[in-house]
Amino acid sequence: MNYNDIIIRLRYALDLSNQDIIAIFALGGLKVSQSQLDKILTKQDDDSLPNQNLSARNLEAFLNGLVIEKRGERTDKDGKIVPPTFDITNHELVNNVAIKKIKIAMAYTSDDIQELLALAGDKISNGELSAILRRPDHRNYRPAGDRYLRKMLAGMSKKYRG
Repeated sequence: MNYNDIIIRLRYALDLSNQDIIAIFALGGLKVSQSQLDKILTKQDDDSLPNQNLSARNLEAFLNGLVIEKRGERTDKDGKIVPPTFDITNHELVNNVAIKKIKIAMAYTSDDIQELLALAGDKISNGELSAILRRPDHRNYRPAGDRYLRKMLAGMSKKYRG
């Protein structure tokens, strides 16, 4: 799945304007101009590189900004702001990290994710979902294929856009 396609689908599902997306990128620590945003929001061919218009780090900056937008900045026990993490270290982690960060941003439970997948005509067991949401170094970790992220975003579109 192309990285900019994730943002395009989130934009549709959450009904975000261009200014909303620029503000979310800014919250994630990335300044994006309108011309850069136009490139990001342009659909790529399926056979093109996934990071042609958007790097994995910039995608994660958007997802971090979405978490901050929806949930606020994270603070430690002393009240100091904790900077967001960048967990995508290779292409195989993109889907897992995107699912986790969307789950955090939207305050979804595992049941909510299963409901979204059901809306899109798919299902996942609790064990599979738990394996997808684990850290990559955990022995029960399982990479999420494009199918789960794509169906989750489709379910969000059906839930929020009808």
